Amino acid sequence: MNRSLPILGILLAGALIVLSQTFFIVDQRKQAVIVRLGEPVRVINAPGDPDPGLKMKVPFVENVVQFDKRNLAIEAAQEEITASDQQRLVVDAFVRYRISNPLLYYRTLRDEQTASDRIERLVNSSLRQVLGTATSTEIISGRREALLAQTKKDVVARAAASRLGIQIIDIRIKRADYPPQIQESVFRRMQTSRQQEAARIRAQGEQEKREIIAGADKEVAITLATAREQAETTRGAGDAVRTRLFAQSFGKDPAFASFYRSMQAYEASLGQGDTTMVLSPDSAFFKYFERGPNAR
Repeated sequence: MNRSLPILGILLAGALIVLSQTFFIVDQRKQAVIVRLGEPVRVINAPGDPDPGLKMKVPFVENVVQFDKRNLAIEAAQEEITASDQQRLVVDAFVRYRISNPLLYYRTLRDEQTASDRIERLVNSSLRQVLGTATSTEIISGRREALLAQTKKDVVARAAASRLGIQIIDIRIKRADYPPQIQESVFRRMQTSRQQEAARIRAQGEQEKREIIAGADKEVAITLATAREQAETTRGAGDAVRTRLFAQSFGKDPAFASFYRSMQAYEASLGQGDTTMVLSPDSAFFKYFERGPNAR
């Protein structure tokens, strides 16, 4: 009985080892590549064919290599590029991809670390090629989206040609800036450019202001001249009517007309109260004072 216990223990341990080499679990977020004697033969829970859970393999002959089924991110190392205007820029990019063909991925790249290094080199090469055809202003703000779309297209084509078994989802530039050693000179040049632009806008505004003021002054002068002309015309017409009325009235009664003109003369000369006049006592000017309205 005592001799059978060690044998039973050995058999039990062997059975556990065989079971551990036979059964395995594939998480729904993973995809498993079954490798038989170093050659990948099939995929479990592949993209488009979900099948997670408890699985079996041939013990000691087949191995399981699991890869993430979700989107993966790579933070590419900073890359210094030279734009078409000969400005140097430091570009910091990141990539999102997924493993679309696990068998091809395993044959070409083996593991995620190798894949990360390979994809990073591929992306940096594409960035240098595509961004090198654009100016620094276009890279920083003007055409960044279009340049990134072109870069993504180039990376997708290179990945397909290299048979990496991946799908490039997105490529973005986190930061594109001048190197620290030239930032100060660039900022000074930008400041000078902005100051020149501000001076040009102020000069243009001043010119427009002068033109507006000159136009307003011209309009005022024309309006005043027109008003004076109309006033003189109206006054002349009124004087003509008055003269005609006076002539008609004076023609009817010459004595009254003479008396009226004398009253106007008295008002004009004596109305202020401080007028000194030196005249002969029998002057005709004061005849109405001596003889009344009927003076002749």
